[in-house]
Amino acid sequence: MSAPVLPGAEPFSADAGDGADAVLVVHGFTGCPQSMRGLAEAFAAAGYSVELPLLPGHGTTIEDMLETGWDDWSGAAEAAYQDLAGRSRKVVVAGLSMGGALATWLAAHHPEVAGLVAINAAVEPAGEAMVDILRQTLEQGVTIAPAIGNDVADPAETELAYDGMPVAPLLTLVAAQADLDARLGDIACPVLIFTSRQDHVVPPSNSDYLAAKVSGPVERVFLERSFHVATLDYDKGEIESRSVEFARKAFA
Repeated sequence: MSAPVLPGAEPFSADAGDGADAVLVVHGFTGCPQSMRGLAEAFAAAGYSVELPLLPGHGTTIEDMLETGWDDWSGAAEAAYQDLAGRSRKVVVAGLSMGGALATWLAAHHPEVAGLVAINAAVEPAGEAMVDILRQTLEQGVTIAPAIGNDVADPAETELAYDGMPVAPLLTLVAAQADLDARLGDIACPVLIFTSRQDHVVPPSNSDYLAAKVSGPVERVFLERSFHVATLDYDKGEIESRSVEFARKAFA
């Protein structure tokens, strides 16, 4: 049985009515909706239906996350997308980090997606050396590695994330990145890519990789003041305004 959801980690939902345009917003690995709530609220304030789900294993205890993996997270993202698509005219998908990978995965599998917003998205396949390290870590009996959350430059902001990194779940993300790689060229919708110049979690090369692989038109925004969790950081206002403007054009 899962632990109770932490205060502040609750999902966000806004309904603009049947037939309205909509945005699905997805948070990152070991994080929760708190990191994306400002962006979700900006989309809602612009008049769109919005869903920001809490992914399985997140927002409670890290022990809950140990039992989950990519299939659980992508299943939750797919269910949220299907719900929105069933009552909306068009849907834009947006995500941070692993949430960016999930949003990219949705765009690759649903050609009807109107646009993709990828914020420091973790999409570049990991090298074999990285995979070997993770496997060896598990073989040594280490199930939780040092935390990767809360990479924020602004000292006034704190990401609500786990204080550790579950190794086995991370391996499922790595495997999914390899599978997704073959589908990136299927993404023909407009793509807005935000990249933090200083990112201590996901190398900025991930953004270059995504921009080069998709077949749709790409708009890039480089964030000079923010670290990985840019949606909570100094550039959050720019992310919100640029994303809302991107969605407006995508829905036109």
